[in-house]
Amino acid sequence: MSAPSAATAQFPVRVFGGPTTLFEYGGLRFLTDPTFDPPGDHRTPAIVLTKTAPPAGDPADLGPIDVVLLSHDEHADNLDTSGRALLADVPLTLTTPSGGQRLGEKATGLANWESVELNRPDGGTVTVTGVPAIHGPGRREDVEPFCGEVVGFVLTGEGLPTVYVSGDNASLDAVKKIAERFAPVDTAILFAGAPRFAGLFDGEVIVLDSAQATEAAQLLGARRVVPAHYDSWAHFTEGREELAAAFASAGLADRLDWGQRP
Repeated sequence: MSAPSAATAQFPVRVFGGPTTLFEYGGLRFLTDPTFDPPGDHRTPAIVLTKTAPPAGDPADLGPIDVVLLSHDEHADNLDTSGRALLADVPLTLTTPSGGQRLGEKATGLANWESVELNRPDGGTVTVTGVPAIHGPGRREDVEPFCGEVVGFVLTGEGLPTVYVSGDNASLDAVKKIAERFAPVDTAILFAGAPRFAGLFDGEVIVLDSAQATEAAQLLGARRVVPAHYDSWAHFTEGREELAAAFASAGLADRLDWGQRP
């Protein structure tokens, strides 16, 4: 059997708990939604988010990061105090248009379907495209006043696999639109965990649950799914066990990759 080409080879993805992953792509090192605080409460005027487990690594051990892919900056389970400090040492943070304004000159906001070209160390470029994400059930205009603006990302490049990072998305309609442009996807880093709050949207999930994650994988034609955003926070109502069961039930267990722990 011949070896996989560079465009289909599976590169390592390191997982740190919550939504935080690290991978190298096109010679560039990408970090998603940095959350490195210890367990404890993060209080906001509206809600308390409780972190229940420490990260599986320390920012000091990451090495150089070229780009942070930040689905949104307004919630501590996607960007905490340690994560904010880390951004100061990263050349580029890609995030929502409103987050790009809040986070300063090193941050660039991407609207839906807007792309940036990043130079690869070995020549050529990596294209990062901002893609739709809705942080709750229903229409964007109904969700964003409560949960804020969120963006996902698709990474492409000549001779490279297609990578999708969902961010805090609960909309399968958004996934369908992404699939229309980019499927099949080689690696999908899917945020799941079925987070919900009793007083918000009648307790409906505000990020994919496990069954929805399997449907998203099917829509995308994903060859590999790396789950994220399913552990380490009290408001996540489904975890690894539920994800494994859902993918097994859908006949997709062989596509799951739990990533590498540091």
